[in-house]
Amino acid sequence: MDSGDLAVFAAVAKTGGITRAAQALNTVQSNVTHRIQMLEAELGVPLFHRHTRGVTLTSAGEKLLPYAERIARLIGEAREAAADGPVARGKIIIGSLETTAALRLPPVLASYAAACPEVDIEIMTGTTAAMIEAVLAHRVEAAFVAGPVDHPDLVALPVVEEELVLATAPWIDDIAKLRDRAGQLKIVVFRAGCTYRVYLERLLAARGLVDVRRLEFGTLDGLIGCVAAGIGVTLLPRAVLAKAESEGRVALHAVPDKDAKVTTVLVRRGDSFVSTALRRFIETAQDFWRDRAPEQKVAAARIAPQARHSPRKR
Repeated sequence: MDSGDLAVFAAVAKTGGITRAAQALNTVQSNVTHRIQMLEAELGVPLFHRHTRGVTLTSAGEKLLPYAERIARLIGEAREAAADGPVARGKIIIGSLETTAALRLPPVLASYAAACPEVDIEIMTGTTAAMIEAVLAHRVEAAFVAGPVDHPDLVALPVVEEELVLATAPWIDDIAKLRDRAGQLKIVVFRAGCTYRVYLERLLAARGLVDVRRLEFGTLDGLIGCVAAGIGVTLLPRAVLAKAESEGRVALHAVPDKDAKVTTVLVRRGDSFVSTALRRFIETAQDFWRDRAPEQKVAAARIAPQARHSPRKR
């Protein structure tokens, strides 16, 4: 068994067919068939069920697939590590909360682009849960999410502390009055998996407001627009809502201290190679937020190029 055989096996498993795998691998169908037959003969078990629609994994194939994928990632990381040098170059994919991408990231990206012009950056946005899953699945190298994050496979670096505030339509001057609208109250939130949404539901439940209806949005502008129109309320970082408040579009209300603070953290897998490009990006983000918001307890921790995380026992 070698890495080439496992790569062919993984391609067949992913595409669900010998012909489709051959097309994906830019080879002939007979080569794929031969490699799979040799691998099955070596292991002594069938890896696929053959049928008219293609192939599906056997129980043995399902057990082998994670190892094949892991070996492919390790080979990729080995090549990346060997080619990596002191100058940041290549491409990195960074995940982010919608709020962080809208407010916090643009100046960081500008600073990083100026310092590392040979790096291409792709930004993927989503909820905290979605971004953590993307990091774990190796779809992004690192992601900005709402903390705390406690996962044995992740390293979490605090970057900035946010103050959360309740946002309502501008004519609501006292959040106590929300109780009078309990039957009509809606919360305007991001999709399930958003930490701010969890905080908001907990905040309202403590005031006896439960089973409120939800309006889910995928964009920050849409969410703020609905709050401004009086459709519902939301809970977001004050800095994100400051412009809308200054324009008179929303009213902001302080919440109890235990619900008011959330730390944005940058998470990455502890077992993955940290390229020069990624290390420089993390340092740029930490330096930028620390220098411009010292009162926000921005972490000054550094990340070494070959840093590794020792998973705790579950």
